[in-house]
Amino acid sequence: MVVSPHTRPTASRRTASALTGALRLMSWPHHPDRYLELLDPLLTTQSTRARIVDVDRTVPEMVTLELRPARRRRFESGQHIRLGVVVDGVRHTRCYSPSNSQHDDRLVLTVRAHPDGVVSRYLHESAAPGDVVDIGPAAGDFVLPPVRPDRLLLVSGGSGITPVLSMLRTLVDERHTGAITFLYYAHTAADVPQRARLDELACHANVEVVLAYTRGDGGHLRGRFGREHLDAVVPWFADTTTYACGPAGLTAHIREVYRDIGAEHLLRTEEFTLPVVADAGDATGEVSFTASGVVADNSGATLLNQAEAAGLAPDHGCRMGICRTCTAIRRSGCTRDIRTGELDAAPDTRIQICVNAPVGDVAVDL
Repeated sequence: MVVSPHTRPTASRRTASALTGALRLMSWPHHPDRYLELLDPLLTTQSTRARIVDVDRTVPEMVTLELRPARRRRFESGQHIRLGVVVDGVRHTRCYSPSNSQHDDRLVLTVRAHPDGVVSRYLHESAAPGDVVDIGPAAGDFVLPPVRPDRLLLVSGGSGITPVLSMLRTLVDERHTGAITFLYYAHTAADVPQRARLDELACHANVEVVLAYTRGDGGHLRGRFGREHLDAVVPWFADTTTYACGPAGLTAHIREVYRDIGAEHLLRTEEFTLPVVADAGDATGEVSFTASGVVADNSGATLLNQAEAAGLAPDHGCRMGICRTCTAIRRSGCTRDIRTGELDAAPDTRIQICVNAPVGDVAVDL
């Protein structure tokens, strides 16, 4: 067999493989990670960990974390990563978009604390420098095109700032010369995360940062999003590549504007909003989790919530239909997408259990 130079193992890789094998033999019956963790929590071979080096809680109900990964986690600006933390002895994972440049070795996450969010509230209330967390690979297709646009509009609100701020930082690091307008919606000036960094980015000649306050004074714009805002600050938006991320109401209004002018093909959107569960008052039937043999009365909640209530622990991430970590096969029955209200009853179909609720009897492979 002829081995290509591109596939032939290097001496360092052979040495590393031999050392790993020796460690496994010496540490049996435990994995080497069990002992490496005693030396340093970041020393693991099966997962990537990161240490929190800075925590910023200056914005109400938000926390910004700076992480230093043990190994660099590559991502494209706009993507999300899985963050794993242990809360009260239970490991939870959620998906968050880094807000730093994709060319940076660190990770910066801004998280809004939701009233019922186990992980977000833990991070907001308890995360501290020195804490160690797990981080997974990057995923998502809300990313810039390989050929950067000559003009670009970035619109966001709330914690939806993170993926588009990463895009802006990446373009600045790449010394992109095209015109970029960054439009951000917040209640007041006190609710703008990473304000100092935004002011620095606005110093670049090709970057315009526009702040819109829905409840306070002092911004460039006042009130909620409307086409008049675009006409005022980016009159050329109708033929411009646009990325928008934020609450469902904001992205819905932006899509409506672009649909009305026939420019939907120029718009990419992503929503950072926990979905609203449909009314469970009329819930009937049973939910069968076929792989585990568990059967429960249909409460009307999402399949993910019902699986957890039944004692199961399916894989999941964002819990809002973005990351697609929690997909499972619906064997039979009908489910409703709680974001759109759409019904689907095709058998043996892979669905996202975090945003689908059963309608009547449903069997899902969990």
